[in-house]
Amino acid sequence: MGKVIAVSNQKGGVGKSTTVVNLAAVFGNRGEKVLIIDFDPQGNSTTSLGVRKKSIRNTVYEALMGECTVFEAAAPTEFRGVSLVPTTQRLSGASAQLISMRGKALKLREAIEQAREFYDRIFIDCPPTLDMLTVNALTAADSVIIPIQCEFLSLEGLAELNSTIKRVQQSYNPQLTIEGILFTMYVERYKVTGQIVKEVKKYFPGEVFETVIPRNIALSEAPGFGMPALYYDKKSKGSRAYEALAKEMIKRDRRKGE
Repeated sequence: MGKVIAVSNQKGGVGKSTTVVNLAAVFGNRGEKVLIIDFDPQGNSTTSLGVRKKSIRNTVYEALMGECTVFEAAAPTEFRGVSLVPTTQRLSGASAQLISMRGKALKLREAIEQAREFYDRIFIDCPPTLDMLTVNALTAADSVIIPIQCEFLSLEGLAELNSTIKRVQQSYNPQLTIEGILFTMYVERYKVTGQIVKEVKKYFPGEVFETVIPRNIALSEAPGFGMPALYYDKKSKGSRAYEALAKEMIKRDRRKGE
């Protein structure tokens, strides 16, 4: 049974799509079968994998609305082991549509349930909001990775997301756990970096990844070439950081017996 991991933060520009694409590439390169669900209407994961949106037939929207299966929407990418359920701007209206539907929070879980049997890991790239799309993603997930930058405004956003996670646990998905809090665009020499890390570890003991993702040119440039950093510059600090993060996640799973 594959593991479903949502990558979520309602604050934009914190490295959600970067984390999804690069982690998927690392796990795929390790021999796992990985599926990315691009659940953000901006479609950054879709673009970062070199998929031309004009060529897309079925998307996550059609799968969410029951117009096709997740397998009909999924397509292999050029990168070992990685498949993608792409998105387009059509998804942006789905949150409003879901409000009036029966089982509104369960639609994504139902859509991807069969995919658990085929893929080792399913990553959901969540939108930078706390609307019904994000609730669907958290309801479908086993765990959530929370990428944050080392700045004080991130603390407020983290508290809001944590409240949403607790509401989802209470109402829809009691098994949902925090996979880990991930510091991205990390610059060690900045004074604020140490302060934020200390605060987050204080309020979320044991839930912060030891691995941090540095601010890195390869991570910034790779999406423009439609590829993960692992394929753009394998030796870059960004690539090595995501490889280290994947190893840390595997160790955590082993400790939990997953």
